[in-house]
Amino acid sequence: MAVIALCSVSGSPGVTTTAVALAWNWTRPVTLVEADPVGGSAMLAGVFKGVREYRAGLVELALSPLDPGDALQEVGDPVEGTPVTFVAGPRSPAQVPSLEPVWGRLADALDDLDKAGQDVIVDAGRLGMRGSPEPLLALADLTLIVTRANLVALAAVRPWAASLAERALAWRDAGLLVVGPGQPYSVKDVATTLGLPVVATIADDADAAAVYHRGEPAARRWGSGPYRRSVRAAVDAIGSRIARGRAELLEGVTP
Repeated sequence: MAVIALCSVSGSPGVTTTAVALAWNWTRPVTLVEADPVGGSAMLAGVFKGVREYRAGLVELALSPLDPGDALQEVGDPVEGTPVTFVAGPRSPAQVPSLEPVWGRLADALDDLDKAGQDVIVDAGRLGMRGSPEPLLALADLTLIVTRANLVALAAVRPWAASLAERALAWRDAGLLVVGPGQPYSVKDVATTLGLPVVATIADDADAAAVYHRGEPAARRWGSGPYRRSVRAAVDAIGSRIARGRAELLEGVTP
């Protein structure tokens, strides 16, 4: 149904934790792709607490002689009790250069999943790094820069926002996902400063986020707490943004 890419520009705004949280709360089957060019699977060490062994991932997809769509099915691992199929990223930075040629093939495979009714969330990591999955960012129906609402974070995002305004980056649709709105700047302030829409927000609660960050057990009433509610609201907001965009596209091509 849709491809959503999450990325950041500096620091640790919580891209991987947010990607996991969205995927675990997605309302349809979803493939979660760990495409962070840093290397070393943050998800295997984090939400899976190091007990889920690496079986296959993007490196094996890069080496596979199969069609990209078939190869993607071979390397994807369903996560029991969730709507998620997980595709692991490179295990070390040394493997990252081998992935650069595969981003285009993977984009084609994800496009096929989209057409088949499968949603995809891509953890694209930090922008501007060697090996960054640019074809996936360009393919995505919606690319979200994850940021916090403080001056340091917004100053880092601003040059990238300007590049988007100047169409120097060929993304279909771009927006912001703000972690910790109001700390100290409001959603309106963030959108005005950066010239990008704030598509969704997520509460800044390190203890609650630890369930998705490092696999901590959920505390009492965690499921109905503000963090989980904000994640579910973000899922709805992202879906609505993509639905509106597709409706406008159809209206634009209707004779």
